[in-house]
Amino acid sequence: MPLNKQHGNMYPWITHTWNPIRGRCPHDCIYCYMKSMRWDIGEMRLAEKELHTNLGKGNTIFVGSSTDMWAEDVPKEWILKVLEHCRGYPDNVYLFQSKNPKRFLEIFSFYDDLLPQNTIIGTTIETNRDTSHISKAPSPYTRFVMMVGAPFTKMISIEPIMDFDLEEFAQWLEVINPKFVSIGADSKNHNLPEPPAWKVKKLISELEKFTEVKVKDNLNRIVEVVLC
Repeated sequence: MPLNKQHGNMYPWITHTWNPIRGRCPHDCIYCYMKSMRWDIGEMRLAEKELHTNLGKGNTIFVGSSTDMWAEDVPKEWILKVLEHCRGYPDNVYLFQSKNPKRFLEIFSFYDDLLPQNTIIGTTIETNRDTSHISKAPSPYTRFVMMVGAPFTKMISIEPIMDFDLEEFAQWLEVINPKFVSIGADSKNHNLPEPPAWKVKKLISELEKFTEVKVKDNLNRIVEVVLC
């Protein structure tokens, strides 16, 4: 099976996506773009044929872009098979992103030999406030704590950005110490509680003191930001 070229509202720095683990994400976030696409509905499963995919070289691949392959109920054996296949193509950069980042620690602590050399791990932290009304995923605070303890190259996605407490949120992100932070807005009109423009600008200013900030085009709906 071929890789899928990056398209749509994906991270612009990603060249391809690859989804060997598929199905309905148990986190059930109300803003999930996969719900609107209605693609690959069904129980979580490992698509064995994808383990024959030629991942090439010189690519930056988001592995598991269509569901959370690190969710608690995903069998460890599936994840290990995916990692082993990635390991066979060492000339790529791999992004693994999850709202259950404690599994990064659980799996990589015992199977670090399967971690591809050029790996970025990431999580979404939309806000420092409670999100239990929009998602069954672990809380933003839990994600924050787990990412602090991860000894890997890290990125944080603040998308869709939701209203936050500026000082605490900025402190969380500084403690995580990500290589970069990607910020984007809700693209599908889910009526989420969004921050005002001034607060978004201030957050970006604070983040730029310690990391690179990648602003997605959809953030311009809230505030126009031009970064060098």
